[in-house]
Amino acid sequence: MTTTIPAHVPTLAETAQRMTRGGRGVLAADESIKTMSARLEQEGIAASPTARRDYRELLLTADGLADSVSGIIFADETFGQQLTDGRGFPEAAHELGVLPGIKVDTGTSPLAGHDGALITEGLDGLGARLASYAERKAAFAKWRAVFDIRTITEYVARANGHALARYAALCQQYGIVPIVEPEVLCTGDHDLAACDRATRLALTALFDELRQAGVDLTGIVLKPNFVTPGLAAAPAPADVVARATFEVLHDIVPATVPGIAFLSGGHTTADACSFLHKLSGAPDLPWSVTFSFGRALVSAALQAWAGEPANVAAAQQKLLANCHEAANAIRRR
Repeated sequence: MTTTIPAHVPTLAETAQRMTRGGRGVLAADESIKTMSARLEQEGIAASPTARRDYRELLLTADGLADSVSGIIFADETFGQQLTDGRGFPEAAHELGVLPGIKVDTGTSPLAGHDGALITEGLDGLGARLASYAERKAAFAKWRAVFDIRTITEYVARANGHALARYAALCQQYGIVPIVEPEVLCTGDHDLAACDRATRLALTALFDELRQAGVDLTGIVLKPNFVTPGLAAAPAPADVVARATFEVLHDIVPATVPGIAFLSGGHTTADACSFLHKLSGAPDLPWSVTFSFGRALVSAALQAWAGEPANVAAAQQKLLANCHEAANAIRRR
C-alpha cells in the first residue's frame, strides 16, 4: 500500500522569510479601481475591468519576474479575475513562482476630532473576506495606515496601530502573513527630523498594539517609509537617509520580525533604490531588508504599454529593469 506524504504547508514565519529574503522583494500592484482607472486614463487608456486586468496580467507574466520579485499584491478585483488563458490570478502567480497577496483595507476616512488625520477602514467583515482569500490561496495580505506629519498625534498613531494589529491578528488566524504598513507621508516641506519623530511615534504605537493583540511577530512583514525630508524640502544624501532610517527601526522594531519591505512613497526609482542600497549595507542588520515598491517599479511600464497589445513586451522590459535595479540594491552587499 502506498502512503501519500502530505505536501508541506509553510508556516507564517517561513512565508514571511520567503517574501523578504533571497535578494527579492514584493511588487505592489494593488491600486483601487478608482486609482487604477485614473492612472489608465492619464495614459490615454479607457478604464474598464478588462483594461485593468490586461495591465496587471502584463506585470505578472513578465518573463523572469520571479528572479527579482517574491510576491505581488493584488486588489480585490484582480484577485477574482482570470488571465486571458483562463487561469485565476492567484493560481497563475503560484505557478510562476510568485506569492499572491491581497490588499484588504478599504481606504481611509477622517478621524473625527483630529484636524484631518486619517483612519484606515475595513475591519467589518474582514474575517469572512480573509477566509475566502485563504481558500483561494492568498499567501499574504496588506493593510496601509497613512500618517501626515502635520496631523499625527499619539492618539492618531494609537488608533491606526490598533486597527493594524486587529487586522494582523485576523490574518494569522487564517494562515495569511500580514504586511503591516504604517506610512508617514513624504509630501510637504518638512525636514528629516520631523519625519524621524513622526515615524517613531507611528512605529512605537504599532508594536505596542501588535504585542497586546497577541500577533506572532515572526510571521509578519513590516512595510515602513524611509526617514526622509519632505519632497518639497531640500533632499538629504542617501547615506544620511539610510542612517536615520536604520536608527529609528533599530530602536523600535524587534529582531524577531523576519523582514522589512520598504515602500517607495513617491520617491523616484533611483532614489528609493539608493536609500535601500545604503541601508542594506549596514552591518549586523537584525532583520532582512527588501523593497515593496509600486509606482517606482510600474510607472514606466504603464507608460510604455499605453493599452496597446503590441507594446506588452516593451512594457515588461521596463518593469523587469526596475525590479532588477531594486533587487540589486539589496544584493550588492
